[in-house]
Formats: sequence, structure tokens, C-alpha cells
Amino acid sequence: MSLTSKLPQGARQVARPVPLRETVYQAILELIITGELKPGQHLVEKELAELLGVSRQPVREALQWLKKDEWVDLRPGYGAFVHSPTPEEADQLLSVRTLLEGESARLAALNSTKEGVAELKQIYKRGIQALKADDTEEVFAANAELHARITEMSGNKILVEIAAQVDRRVRWYHTPVAKSRGKKSWDEHSALIDAISKSEADRAAQLMREHTEHTRETYLRQNAEG
Repeated sequence: MSLTSKLPQGARQVARPVPLRETVYQAILELIITGELKPGQHLVEKELAELLGVSRQPVREALQWLKKDEWVDLRPGYGAFVHSPTPEEADQLLSVRTLLEGESARLAALNSTKEGVAELKQIYKRGIQALKADDTEEVFAANAELHARITEMSGNKILVEIAAQVDRRVRWYHTPVAKSRGKKSWDEHSALIDAISKSEADRAAQLMREHTEHTRETYLRQNAEG
């Protein structure tokens, strides 16, 4: 009798450790998304390996993976560079975000609860405090959490999954925009939370569409100005 036949039904296998190249991939990706590594910046394998405390091989493998996912450009004879998104790429992605988050806000308003609204207000409070303290990192974190929580409140699991995929790349575009929008963005958040708390679905959807459109327009304008 084999060993596997003796195991109780539903027995869990030992989880395999995450490959090092995947850990390195996530680490480099986070540096790109947060703007620590700028669009167009040359990525030197040796420097990244030293920064992350690994050998060059997993860095090389991670860069190939990042190229496939269009976060990095590999130029023969020159090396790896952080991808510089084109205006068309940004426009397409942020337009999709507007569609997804507009629907998220509509559903969140229809499914709103006192507990959910209280949580949104608490995140909003954190964002305002961070804004006043000029804590850029916390402003970004609160903004991302607020949008994610509204999507979760939609109750649509497929929408949550798709929005999460889009959000990671949106964070990349949003970082340079957040500072310039500042208080205006959080005023829009306040109005949005009010609509959700009153179950005003159409108003919530419209406010979210306008909010995300402002981000898209600001990004494209800043990009055009160089």
C-alpha cells in the first residue's frame, strides 16, 4: 500500500517554498510601483543583487519575468530599463479603472452597512491626517485602502479580482498624481463616502467616475508637460 493511500482525505501537502526569483520579482516590482525605481531608469543586475542581498541569477530571471509583464524593457547591448508607459497605455488603463470603480461604487452604495461606512470614514480620517502631516507614503496607502475597501463592499468577487489586478499598475500612475491633487482628491472621497452611506447608488457611481477621470486627466496633462 502506498503512503498516499494511507493519508486521510483532505490531508494537506507541505507547501513548497516560494522560488527566490519570485521573491526578487515582487521586490523589484514594488520598487517600480512606489517610484523608487523611475521610468526609464537603467537596472543594473549587480546593483539590484547587492540591494536585495541575492546573487545575480535570480535578479536576471526576475527581470525576464518583469519584461514579460511589461514592467521592464530589455534592450540588446544596453541592458534592462524600467518601462516608460506611453500616454496611450496610461489612458487605456485609467479608463478601464474608471469603468471598474464606477460600478464598484454603485454596488457598494446598494450594499452599504453602518460598519462598512464607518470603516471608510476611518480610512478617510487617516488620509486627511497624513495629508496634513505631509506623510506622502501614508496618503498613498490610505488612498489605495479606501478604493480597495469600496470595491470589496460591492460584494462582487469577480469585480474585486479584476480591480485588484488593475490597481497594482494604477498605483504606478497614481503616485506622481497624488501630490498635485492633494486635498481635492480627499474632498471627492468625502462626497463619495456620503453617497455610499445614503445608499445613493447612481450618485456614488457618478462621483467615482468623476474622481477617477480627474486622476486620468491630471496624469496625462503632467505627462504632456514633461
